[in-house]
Amino acid sequence: MTDLLFIALSFLAISGAIAMIVYANPMYSALGVLISMLSVAGMFALLNATFLFLVQIIVYAGAIMTLILFILMFLNIREEDLPKEPKKFKLIALGAVIMIPLNVLILKAVSKLPAKDLTITEGDFGGIKPIGMQLYNNWLVAFELISILLLVALIGSVVLAKKRTSKIKKAGEQ
Repeated sequence: MTDLLFIALSFLAISGAIAMIVYANPMYSALGVLISMLSVAGMFALLNATFLFLVQIIVYAGAIMTLILFILMFLNIREEDLPKEPKKFKLIALGAVIMIPLNVLILKAVSKLPAKDLTITEGDFGGIKPIGMQLYNNWLVAFELISILLLVALIGSVVLAKKRTSKIKKAGEQ
């Protein structure tokens, strides 16, 4: 049963990622990202990693997707604002073909790994304290840089929206 659930969640995660790339409408792409995030959260639940499951749902599928949707709605992107991509599907197929040798290499390497007991460990696996210790002791700089990157992206979207509204006001005055 767990294997079937894992296969279903994997299929949904990959389908969401493909939808994000394929759809031209930013809202549909954001929906694809949401499907992928929720599927990954389900995979964390299968691993008994409760904290990561909750963080994936609350932070990524909740807060980050709300931010992305807010920015998309704030920018009010229309079909004519989007760039023309006549070779989009050819480039996606080319990227997939280029990735095949890397995927084969990874699958061969994983298949040659020695057999280990892969049962879920009890104790503090997936708990808050070990993750917090790792995050704030070993990854503090990366954590802060990511927060700065998100802030810059938010400021950039506001600046773009402000330019757009000023163009619309100037056009309306004429």
